[in-house]
Order: sequence, then C-alpha cells, then structure tokens
Amino acid sequence: MIEVQKASKQFGELNALHEVDWSVQEGEWWGIIGPNGSGKSTLLRLLSGTEQASSGEVLIRGKAASSYERKQLSQMLAVLQQDGLPPVHYPVKDVLEMGRYPFQNWLGQELGNDPEDLIEGIMDKLDLRLLAKRPLDELSGGQRQRVALGQVMVQQPQILLLDEPTTYLDLRYQHQFMELVGNWRKESGITVIAVLHDLNLAAQFCDKLLVLQDGQVTGSGTPQEMLTAEHIRRVYGVEPVIVQHPVSGVPQVLISRHMEE
Repeated sequence: MIEVQKASKQFGELNALHEVDWSVQEGEWWGIIGPNGSGKSTLLRLLSGTEQASSGEVLIRGKAASSYERKQLSQMLAVLQQDGLPPVHYPVKDVLEMGRYPFQNWLGQELGNDPEDLIEGIMDKLDLRLLAKRPLDELSGGQRQRVALGQVMVQQPQILLLDEPTTYLDLRYQHQFMELVGNWRKESGITVIAVLHDLNLAAQFCDKLLVLQDGQVTGSGTPQEMLTAEHIRRVYGVEPVIVQHPVSGVPQVLISRHMEE
C-alpha cells in the first residue's frame, strides 16, 4: 500500500531524513518512534503529500504521494495532528460534517450518498451524541480529541496518519483514544501509522515499530524486536529496564534512575 524508497529530505543544510526504505501493507498499524529531531514528523509529512522528498520516492498505491490532487488524496488518507482541533466556536456536529469536504463540490453539496447516517453512527461510537450541539471551545482537551477522531472517521479514509495524538491527553484519555482507533481499525481494516513518544502505548497497540534516529532508520519490526534494552539504550541514551506486561505480554519500558552515592 505504501512504499518509501530511499527517501531523503533536506531543509537547507539540515538533513532531516536520509535514504529511508520502508513498506506498509494494507491493514497494518505501525508506530514511528525515536528521539526528538529524528525525522518522525517529517516522514509523516512526506506520506501525507504536504512535503515532497528531496530525493527518493514515497508511493501510495503505486503513485507518488505528492502527485495526488489534494481532494483525491484526502479521499484516501486522513491526518490527525497532536493538537487535534482548535477550540473554535462551532457545534460538534458541524465540525464532524466538515470531514465530508473531500466528497463535496464547490458549493458544499455531497457528491454521493447522504452522510447523515454515517455521522450519526460515528457520534454513537465515540459517545458524542450528548455533545452534538455543544461548541467545540467549551469541551475539554480529551473531548476535542474525540471530536477530531470523529471528523477523520467521517472522512472514511483508507489510511490514517496520527502525529503524536495523545501528547496533551491524560492517562485515561490516552488509552481511550488508542482503544477507539483500534476498534475502528478492526471494523474497517484501515491502515494506521502513528508517531508516538510513549513507547508503552506503542507496544500495546502497534503491530510493528519503525525506529528513527538522526533521520535514519535504525530498525523495524515487532515491539518485542524493537523494544530491547540494547536498542533503547543506543537510540535514546537512557538506561532502560524492560518488563513484560502482565496481561498482554508485550514489552514495557521502565527507566532506571541514576542514584548518586
């Protein structure tokens, strides 16, 4: 579904990505992890078509991501940023309806079937029914992120790109958000690619992890393969303790505190 072939991206003298090779199959959930400044968000922008590789290629269904027309790409791919939606004074249901933009003509008229049933169903799935008439700027951060997810669900993409989607959420809303994405994926078969800083969330929800460091791929594979003490020590420069989650069995990362004598 997605092929990244020796993709590099430069910003002036800065080499943000260097010859990244990577492939994503339909229906997979990949997590992109690595330290700050490692090129994670840059890679996501190449996938979304908002940036073009300086060299190499990023292909979606065999076609360069940057060559798609914006509406055409939006019918296939959706992006959810870490800050979700700005706290504007629009009712929740109106915000959800904005997700239909790729399927509307210049008059804002739907080109296909009436999306009302789709929108109503998504409000039920995300527990937004009671918030439908509430302005977005009256909601909590967790509620707004749920609305942001609803908006991209209304878009009905085949690929979902998430850029640190849980950054501003507390523990409860982090888990709730990831569970909602996981349920959507099970129901629809959507492909998910998420930039994540929380390695433990990544291990619990992602099938595979792509590890970036200084703009280069240092590894890719399952959480069990990537979240080893040796790999984390080399990439992040910390002393980790790896334990097994008592329920799921996936690796969980603890950090050893340096105790001065």
